[in-house]
Amino acid sequence: MLTDPITLYKLMTLYMLKQVNFPLTNSQLTSFFLDHEYTTYFTLQQALSELLEAGLLKKEASHNSTRYEITTEGEETLSFFGKQISPVIVEDMDQYLKENRFRLRNEVSTIADFYKSTSQDYIVHCEVREGKSPLIQLDLSVPDKEQAEAMCSKWKDKNQEIYAFVMKTLMSMS
Repeated sequence: MLTDPITLYKLMTLYMLKQVNFPLTNSQLTSFFLDHEYTTYFTLQQALSELLEAGLLKKEASHNSTRYEITTEGEETLSFFGKQISPVIVEDMDQYLKENRFRLRNEVSTIADFYKSTSQDYIVHCEVREGKSPLIQLDLSVPDKEQAEAMCSKWKDKNQEIYAFVMKTLMSMS
């Protein structure tokens, strides 16, 4: 078994990311570790940082979340050392992922972010992904940050409705 707790947290993180075919957010990982009382927020952040530095994870940051994915190197590391995670902990992780898979996937499949363009307006990027493939992507120009934030917020609630409208409109025969 492992004597260094942070090594265990790193392996647990790699294991969870390997078990799902989509990224997990910092918030999702933190919820698991804190809800199950495995470690503190700051220790988990240290583990994530060290995994990134070692090239075992990659991250994608937006203005409201950070998403993590396991790299090929991370998968190789897990294949060598993953057996050091106790079966009880593996069972905890598997149960959590089984119970929350749909919610976790939906949370990371909807992306809304914005940035300031060179012409001083804001570009709002809205996207829905199925796994790693985009189903719909929209880039919209708005005049100010407040509108950009509002659009990002609404995209989270209205993306399915918007997607359905676009598909229906573009697929109609008239």
